[in-house]
Amino acid sequence: MRQVIDVRALPLSRRPGFSKTPLRLALEEEGIGYVHLRALGTPPDGREAARKGRTAEMERIYAGQLALPEAMAASAQLGELVREKPSALLCFEREPKGCHRSMLIREALPDLEVEHLFP
Repeated sequence: MRQVIDVRALPLSRRPGFSKTPLRLALEEEGIGYVHLRALGTPPDGREAARKGRTAEMERIYAGQLALPEAMAASAQLGELVREKPSALLCFEREPKGCHRSMLIREALPDLEVEHLFP
């Protein structure tokens, strides 16, 4: 079995099927697991910085997020999950450059080889 690990702080989307519950149900129908790790999402001020193209500011804000106890616990859980089975990290941003997923991977999964689906 494969899995999608949702690292959005707010697992909502205006795109049909990408909000948490419909996405989880659709994935389950295909035999794909779904896990939401809210603590690994970008906080509101970090999302705003990212939308405005202020990548350095977003990274500074997200570094603070990763230092929180709940994010540290979720990072450990993420490490366990990705070692169990093939996994895809999901967030709002399509491109890895400037996305918190890239920073999360560098910080939480430095020993794993990662393939970006849309490099």
